[in-house]
Amino acid sequence: MTNISPNKSEARRKRPRVSDDLVYQTILKMCDAVGTDSSVRPQDIAMALATENWQMLLKRIRLFSVKLAQDGHIFIMRKGKPADPDDFKGVYRLQIAPDFDRSLLEED
Repeated sequence: MTNISPNKSEARRKRPRVSDDLVYQTILKMCDAVGTDSSVRPQDIAMALATENWQMLLKRIRLFSVKLAQDGHIFIMRKGKPADPDDFKGVYRLQIAPDFDRSLLEED
């Protein structure tokens, strides 16, 4: 019988190497780019950071999103309404806060 699943070292090599700062900045930049009238899917942020295995970034994006929402920089949206960042489940989107301080964005 052939083992078709990749071994652990192979899987580790395929993990996207993305710094925490880049995740943080990408969330803010993508939310800022669509403005206060729209929102961004976490999956789109992950795909912008890594073309392969982007799913591995979703947990980090969620953790950073919660922190950014707690700090008042973004809103976590559920069914078109802001959700409590400490208590939300399921599908969500991210939206920049109207009073977001753009000095938090790094220059490219």
